[in-house]
Amino acid sequence: MTDHAILEGRIAVEAALRAHSRDVHAVYVDKAARIEVATRVERLAREAAVKVEHVDGEFIASHATGKTHGGVIAFAGERKFVQLEDLLKGTDRPFVVMLDGFEDPFNFGQAVRSLYAAGADGIVVRPRNWTSAAAIVARSSAGASELMPMAIAESALDAASFFRERGLTIACTAKKNAVSIYDADFTVPLFLVIGGEKRGITRSFISQADLLLSVPYKRWFESSLAAGHAAAIISFEVLRQRKHVRTTN
Repeated sequence: MTDHAILEGRIAVEAALRAHSRDVHAVYVDKAARIEVATRVERLAREAAVKVEHVDGEFIASHATGKTHGGVIAFAGERKFVQLEDLLKGTDRPFVVMLDGFEDPFNFGQAVRSLYAAGADGIVVRPRNWTSAAAIVARSSAGASELMPMAIAESALDAASFFRERGLTIACTAKKNAVSIYDADFTVPLFLVIGGEKRGITRSFISQADLLLSVPYKRWFESSLAAGHAAAIISFEVLRQRKHVRTTN
């Protein structure tokens, strides 16, 4: 059997077992791992009918890419994706984000981590994306990449067309003719596109977006924020606005 991914660390492995985001073929635990760590992982694996093997530390080290695995790895299959319409289920005000053009799997994972914590309902990615770098993405996202529903679209324009037809406001960041995120209305159903630092968002997409956004700075600074940081700031502003609406209604 050829494995498509190796997940590293208790948090990433437990997230995959809980979310069923991919088939987990086997879990390996270092014989020297802490008892409480081994017990938690084994319980979840047993519930998912996944075998657990206790191995020497050398086996773990030979398969892990980093040193923060804590003595736990898993051999797993490819990431499972849902359909775009599945990201809209269970909410009357969906908040869906497309991460487009990220250049680094660590930054991609950190963006997913922030979006999950802020309550985004799902993430859209292109067919070629960083979910293939499972170990790095899962570790940098603290397991959120396994827990967050993800769907695939060929392009941001295709995804925007789909979500516009279903009543979502189409938003993205831009340098010109943009409104501050603190003046925008994020209480509406929202599809937000976050572009990577190098490629950014295409002019064709910007020209047809319903809402152009900017993150205001305290002082003059020419450079844009890192894409992962922008994702965090905007998503938590969405959370703040929606929480305020709930508490005042």
